[in-house]
Amino acid sequence: MSTIVQYLIIAVVLIIISLVIVKLTKRDFHIEANKLITYLGGKDNIINAEYNMSRFKVILKDVSLADKEAIQKLGAKGIVEIDNQLKIIFGKNAKQLKKYIEDII
Repeated sequence: MSTIVQYLIIAVVLIIISLVIVKLTKRDFHIEANKLITYLGGKDNIINAEYNMSRFKVILKDVSLADKEAIQKLGAKGIVEIDNQLKIIFGKNAKQLKKYIEDII
């Protein structure tokens, strides 16, 4: 019986460690969205935000206020600037970021 108890204890410890690792690696999208809004020049600079698959498209009043380098450090895989728009490739997180940003602006 003691061997079974030892295996159960080991299994429980491994599950707890796995949950801690998942929690630590999970992105906090509220913080990410707040940072992104700041990097885009603030909520007053954002006219519209949309997402399409992995891309996050935002129309800004003044594109020069956007900090593209900081946006890339936030996890953007690429940024394309066209007139007053930024198309930012965020991968699978684009939809979730857009949702949080809409809640804020």
